Amino acid sequence: MTVERRERVRRAGVAVLEICAVAALYFGAAKAGLLQQLVRGQVTPLWPPSGIALASLLLRGPRVWPGIALGAFLVNVSLGPSLPAVLAIAAGNTLAPVCSYVLLRRTGFREDLDRLRDALALIFLGAFTGMLVSATTGTGTLVLAGALPRADFWPTWSVWWTGDAMGVLVVTPVLLVLRSARAPRAAPRSRWAEALLLVAATAGVGLLQTGRTPLLFLGFPLLIWAAFRFQLAGAAPCALAVSTFAIVAATEGSGPFAGRDLLTDMITLQAFNGSIALTALLLGTVISERDATQREIAQACRQLADMATKIAAGDHGPMFPDGRHEEGARREKGGTEREGHEEEPRTTTKAISSSYLRRRPPTG
Repeated sequence: MTVERRERVRRAGVAVLEICAVAALYFGAAKAGLLQQLVRGQVTPLWPPSGIALASLLLRGPRVWPGIALGAFLVNVSLGPSLPAVLAIAAGNTLAPVCSYVLLRRTGFREDLDRLRDALALIFLGAFTGMLVSATTGTGTLVLAGALPRADFWPTWSVWWTGDAMGVLVVTPVLLVLRSARAPRAAPRSRWAEALLLVAATAGVGLLQTGRTPLLFLGFPLLIWAAFRFQLAGAAPCALAVSTFAIVAATEGSGPFAGRDLLTDMITLQAFNGSIALTALLLGTVISERDATQREIAQACRQLADMATKIAAGDHGPMFPDGRHEEGARREKGGTEREGHEEEPRTTTKAISSSYLRRRPPTG
């Protein structure tokens, strides 16, 4: 077996493992999301597989789309009314993240999420636009198959679309952050203590959200704290935790969701989750951009200080790339030009003398 063939076999094996891993993650996240279903046992206010699917495409490329299709089929085969309907719903669940991926790539999206334009692209293209495909395909399939009354099309469509969009807004940033997460070097103990305090505060606010008192607004100070102190690495997991607690409260009918109908609960829940996700993404990316700008300004100030120190020490000319000063280079150039001018008259005199001797007639 040649080296090229072994390399192709290795790459094919890695691709198969990635596809299987994506399918397993999709299936597991779908089972977790179905625990909080609100419509027909398969429509939930937060669909984590959509966020996992988009993140896998962004991180591993479009070659993992069969894993998304396989996971979607395995999830819906036990839920769909018929095999054609299952295939149609699985196709919609696969095409939606693929469309989001294509739209994000066309806008120059970067997985680091360190720019405001990347956050806006993920919100409006990755979540709101791309997930229209899965919601429309899935709800339309259920209506055509007779598993859903026509009158329930728009309520089910709205729950489906917002659930998929929330999955992208809440889950995808967490996975993108985990990809580049590194343990801080030489971090002081106070920093670790602050992180643990943030985790404890998030858990405490979650318990209050699932209680009888409507205290959903307590999640926003936590997001601001996490974003300012830990950027998106802290804001994204905090938003996921706060949204999960709110969904639990909605399914249990506690807090602000007690004694209300399904439509009112969905409007309240998705407005809250959308506000949480938008706040985390926008605030985290803006602060990351601010920190990057401050680092660039600090580096420019250090360079200016070094130049000022050299000028004060007597080096008054700017430096060339080879390390010479402009004044020294000018002197070298002037010396070369003077040498050239000195050579030229001697050469000209010799030429004139030779010409004169050739023209002189012989004497005697």
